[in-house]
Amino acid sequence: MESSEIFLPHDHFRQMVQVRPRQRPPAAVYQEHVSGLQARSSGGLDKYLGYYFEYYYSMSAPGKILRGLVYIFSRDGAVYHERIEHFRKWESLSDAYKCHYMGAVFQLNDRIFLVDYESLTGNEIAQTILFPTYKNRVGRLTGLMLGVSSSNQRRIACTRALFEWLGHRVDLHKALSACGLLDSNDSAIDLWIVNAIDNSAAKGEFHFYAAAL
Repeated sequence: MESSEIFLPHDHFRQMVQVRPRQRPPAAVYQEHVSGLQARSSGGLDKYLGYYFEYYYSMSAPGKILRGLVYIFSRDGAVYHERIEHFRKWESLSDAYKCHYMGAVFQLNDRIFLVDYESLTGNEIAQTILFPTYKNRVGRLTGLMLGVSSSNQRRIACTRALFEWLGHRVDLHKALSACGLLDSNDSAIDLWIVNAIDNSAAKGEFHFYAAAL
């Protein structure tokens, strides 16, 4: 509203206010955009619903591979996910602790986007972008993850990531027991997975790219 409009005759001012379109709160506009993206993703993510092990080189424990548990599920026409990561004591990590991420999943123009936040502390938002699979059955999905280390340094890092399909139902206790920090030569990790999440950059590349299957 302009300052000059305040001094208009009362009837003229009232008429002008009534016909002027009302602006919606920013939160409502944002939610409308998110809902639109979720609608565009509807149906395309059905075959990706279920449980996965995620693998990537830990941002808080350099040199260690982190294995976490991811659950992708549908609710009210939209797709969401949870990520649970367990950290046991290791050098710079003085205490064992758990991270629990919650967020939404989108499939836009042939790429899968997972955006989540750490729900226990509320101190981090992370994003993972994955290649889809063109097979009828989901096996392994590769991509990149951008986030912040859980250590006191809170370093910003990007790492190659891999999701390994477990099924629509799993023994949660058994799956969570298998999560944690592992050595790259641990026999519990397939060597193919270790190679797929290796963060070495190829000569002549000016950006850090995801490793495609």
